[in-house]
Amino acid sequence: MTAHPAIRPPLAVVGASVAALVLAACGGGSSDTGEAASTSQSSEALSHVHGLGVDPADGRVYVATHNGLYTVAKGQKPKLVGDSRDDFMGFTVTGEKTFIASGHGAQGSDRPGNVGLIETKDAGRTWTSRSLSGEADFHSLDSAKGTVYGYDGGRIRVSDDLKTWDDRAKLEALDLAVSPAGDKLLATTAEGVATSTDGGRTFGKGAGPVQAFVSWSAGKSLFGIGTSGKLSSSADGGRSWKELTTVPGGQPQALTAVNADHILAATMTGVYESRDGGKTFSELAPLAS
Repeated sequence: MTAHPAIRPPLAVVGASVAALVLAACGGGSSDTGEAASTSQSSEALSHVHGLGVDPADGRVYVATHNGLYTVAKGQKPKLVGDSRDDFMGFTVTGEKTFIASGHGAQGSDRPGNVGLIETKDAGRTWTSRSLSGEADFHSLDSAKGTVYGYDGGRIRVSDDLKTWDDRAKLEALDLAVSPAGDKLLATTAEGVATSTDGGRTFGKGAGPVQAFVSWSAGKSLFGIGTSGKLSSSADGGRSWKELTTVPGGQPQALTAVNADHILAATMTGVYESRDGGKTFSELAPLAS
C-alpha cells in the first residue's frame, strides 16, 4: 500500500505496529435516499478509510476515504456523495448536514494537494474552503463547544472560527479526541494516550494501553481501539480502560463513537457498527482487500 506523496507519516520513529498503521491509513444508518448522496460510479468496495460519522439530521452513516466520501447502510452498496473523488483525511461531523474535513485534491482536479480545512453544509454534496488552503494537511479533526482541534504535521492547531488558527503543542500522534465538555484533549501516541488539560498547549506523558484511535461521545463514554482491533472503553477520561471486544478485520483505520451505544469502526476488512456499546459488531460494508 503506497502512501500519498504529500503525506508525512506522523509516527515514523515509533513502534512497528503503530508505524505500519499510519502507513496503511495514509495509503490510501438508514436507507440512502434523497439528494445528499448520488449513486457511486463504481461497484468496488470501499478502501483506505480515514474517517467515520453520522449525520444527526437523518442518521446516515458517512465514510471518508482515499477516493471520496460515501454513505453506507447494511445490505446496500456504498454510494459516493456528490462527484468528488478527493482524498479525505481528517473528517468529523459538527452538526446537521455540517461536516469539516481535510485532505488532498483528486488527481486532475483544480483543488490543491493540501486542501486545508474545508466545510460542507449540505451533507457532503459540496465543499467550501474555510482556511489554510494549500498549506495544512489535518490527519485528525475533532470539535467541542464550537472549537475545532486538528493535528497537522506533528502539531496541534486550534480554531474557534474555522479561519484563524492557534498553533500549540508538538508531538508524535495518530489521533485526537476532545471531551464533550471541551476541558480535555487526548492524543494517541506510541507510549499510550497522552492528555492535555490546557487545550493542547501541553501534554502529559502517554500512559495506559496503546490506542490507535479514540472517540469521546459523552462524559463517561470514551472509546479506544488498539492496533490489533481490540476495542476498550474508559469511564474516567482515559486513566483506566476496560477491554470490550475485538472488532473484526484486524488493524483499525478509523473509530467514531456516535453515543454510548452506537459505535462505528473501520478495519482492514470492512466498516462495522455496534448498537450495544461495543459488545458486538456487524458489517455495514466490506473494504477492498
